[in-house]
Amino acid sequence: EAQLLESGGGLVQAGGSLRLSCVVSGFTFDENWVIGWFRQAPGKEREGLSCIATYDGSANYADSVKGRFTISMDNAENTVHLQMNSLKPEDTGVYVCAATFGTNVPVELSELEFDYWGQGTQVTVSS
Repeated sequence: EAQLLESGGGLVQAGGSLRLSCVVSGFTFDENWVIGWFRQAPGKEREGLSCIATYDGSANYADSVKGRFTISMDNAENTVHLQMNSLKPEDTGVYVCAATFGTNVPVELSELEFDYWGQGTQVTVSS
């Protein structure tokens, strides 16, 4: 069974950067998986931010983070990173990574597309 462990969250000022990591166990990136990042902000629904397919490295992004966040994967470390730049106070939330078996990134970054979830890491952006 897949297990995901996030790290890299913290407190940062607006305009700053953070790099989140999601270490995956239970499967390797030689297999066909899609790994995504979601954000749970207080009082809001969980929002899909980005995902990447281990099959070919294809990725997509939510409009709210496009141009500011970059998703990447390290096959040797079985890790997916989310580089977050130009952070805004509205980026505050718990960032959770998730995984599902497949070769194509979903058009809609819906939590319904994903089967395995991590516990999350807190990101707080101060103004």
